[in-house]
Amino acid sequence: MSQLNLFEIEISVKQIFIEAVCSDRDRLERKYAHLLCEELRLAKLVSYVSNKNLPVVRLFRYKEAFALHFVEEFISRFDLNQDDLILDPFCGMGTTLLAASLKGIPSIGIDKLPIAKFVAQTLPLFYSIRSGQIRGTFEQLKDKVQQAPPANVALDVAIMKIAFPPDILLLLRQWKTVINDLEYPLRDIFLLLFLSIVEPCSYTSKDGQFLRLVKEKCISNPNEMLQKMVYEAERDVQLINELKLNQTLTTSDVYLGDTRNLSDIAFERQPTAIITSPPYANRYDYTRSYSLELCFNFVQDFNELKALRFGILRSHIESKVESNEQPAHPAVKEVVDILLSKKDELNNPRIPDMLIGYFIDMQKAIREWSQVLAPNAKVAVVVDNVRFQGELLPVDLILSEMAEWAGFEVEKIIVARYKGNSSQQMGKYGRVPVRESILVWKKL
Repeated sequence: MSQLNLFEIEISVKQIFIEAVCSDRDRLERKYAHLLCEELRLAKLVSYVSNKNLPVVRLFRYKEAFALHFVEEFISRFDLNQDDLILDPFCGMGTTLLAASLKGIPSIGIDKLPIAKFVAQTLPLFYSIRSGQIRGTFEQLKDKVQQAPPANVALDVAIMKIAFPPDILLLLRQWKTVINDLEYPLRDIFLLLFLSIVEPCSYTSKDGQFLRLVKEKCISNPNEMLQKMVYEAERDVQLINELKLNQTLTTSDVYLGDTRNLSDIAFERQPTAIITSPPYANRYDYTRSYSLELCFNFVQDFNELKALRFGILRSHIESKVESNEQPAHPAVKEVVDILLSKKDELNNPRIPDMLIGYFIDMQKAIREWSQVLAPNAKVAVVVDNVRFQGELLPVDLILSEMAEWAGFEVEKIIVARYKGNSSQQMGKYGRVPVRESILVWKKL
């Protein structure tokens, strides 16, 4: 055999190997290339940033939320009206529900995280009260705080032991006691304002996937912070009343539930649209990011917090995978196999398990949506592609193909923005843009 033939064989073997490693991701890119389109003007709407100056939604910083204007945009694109029913199966702080309510459109929200469900239920309450009610109640409460006994909170959780100076923790617990004694709806309104100041009054900072301890942080005084929030809330309520924004508001149903199994949700009729954003497969653990808020009102001890951590969608690094669970899509298997071969190089060896669990859970969720949605229902889902150890995982394309398997038509995949990678990833593998996309599907 000639040297040239040997060289050609070697090249062919290498090419076969490359195609075998990347074949399914390449297949997905080819399959959906004609449906991919850029609308980079939507970049600001797929993040929380645009909510910072909006009445009411600015009162609680839920940084994983998308903008209220994003929901308004897709309500318009889908031509939704009062005869429709919008479902948000990962409702978070309730942005979709509030936007729908302001348009007079009925909606249903579901979330597994109790603080998310609480915020989603409570934000509309600011539209139901008179100007001056919040400030007047605050003036009454502040005279009672110093004599109030401290409320019970989940003090056995490690972060609670180090997040606050003793005097600040005591004062926060006293505020919690006097707030608990209020009548609904002011009790819930004040609890939301209280939970919004817990982090500023601590040594912690929400930073990516962690709640970081920042010992040099300048801590705010609870009395001053709560007063500031009260004044901001009063300004919002005054604006709502002046503009009569509460006249078209419809009520939303919010459930503490799991979109992987919707059998317990009482749908009076089939939803005609979904506007949502699931947790990204990026290692963020919501039970850690919001652990202080959870410990102050929603869990009694570490065991309850731990149970919640292992009960939410498996998008975080502590996700557990059973021995019989396998990747739910060939492209996921490709990436998982590659990462397992580089396990010693991963900055966390549990990343492959997280990816397996995440896509199994998302497939279950998509199947549930297909079961409950009305025929021809429209779906808009904001997702983020991810990259680990140089391996890019096209979450937008994988979920779209899963949707086809479940009975949806993929109408388009809108690229809202391109995100960079960590400095470590770029230093080692170069700058590769990662899509943040809006998946637009239709139920067949």
